[in-house]
Amino acid sequence: MIRLILVVVLIALSITFFFQNRQEEAVLHYFGANTAPTPIYKPILSAFGTGLLIMGLLLFPAWIKLRMELRRTRTALARAEEELDRLRATQGIQVARPPVPGRERVEDEDAP
Repeated sequence: MIRLILVVVLIALSITFFFQNRQEEAVLHYFGANTAPTPIYKPILSAFGTGLLIMGLLLFPAWIKLRMELRRTRTALARAEEELDRLRATQGIQVARPPVPGRERVEDEDAP
């Protein structure tokens, strides 16, 4: 949740910077080629957006891998709990397990 708040604050500060610097103009020099004067916020905004896109592309596979690992771990835990309950039942031990909060919401696995 704190990470989300920090990202929102960073984006809000960036947007205010872009809007406050609409009058300033810059000429970009790249390997001897010059661009026409453009508002300074456009190259900065495009660099910011490109960075976000690259970050998302680089982090997406790791996020998918962690989701799959989480699903496997939860499945293994559920199987182990079922086996434990079954073994306790064969020994005559009363099985009284309190419900785990959030377990009934399978569709929202990565929510805090």
